[in-house]
Amino acid sequence: MVPVISEHIEVTQGICGGKPRIAGHRITVQNVVIWHERLGMSPDEIVSQYPGITLADVYAALAYYHDNLEEIRTAIRKDEDFIKQMQRQTNSKLQQKIGNQDVEDNSLSS
Repeated sequence: MVPVISEHIEVTQGICGGKPRIAGHRITVQNVVIWHERLGMSPDEIVSQYPGITLADVYAALAYYHDNLEEIRTAIRKDEDFIKQMQRQTNSKLQQKIGNQDVEDNSLSS
């Protein structure tokens, strides 16, 4: 007998960075966990926002998460660290304009 989770969750190298995801979709277990735990969305709300997935898919993703807490939490932390690093390295268009304005203002006052 095939475990129920394997009917709903798959891991494929080269798709979603090899992260566990809902079978046939690019929605990762990580996505479901963040929506549910951090944004407070219920499984029903997640399904209503992403009608291509089923309630069973969402519950399977949450079950996978609880079976693999450290793996998923570590992946979330790594992604958050990467985002922070990119934000530090990349100026927004507004920051660039403000920075250029300061240079122009300083050159005019000389």
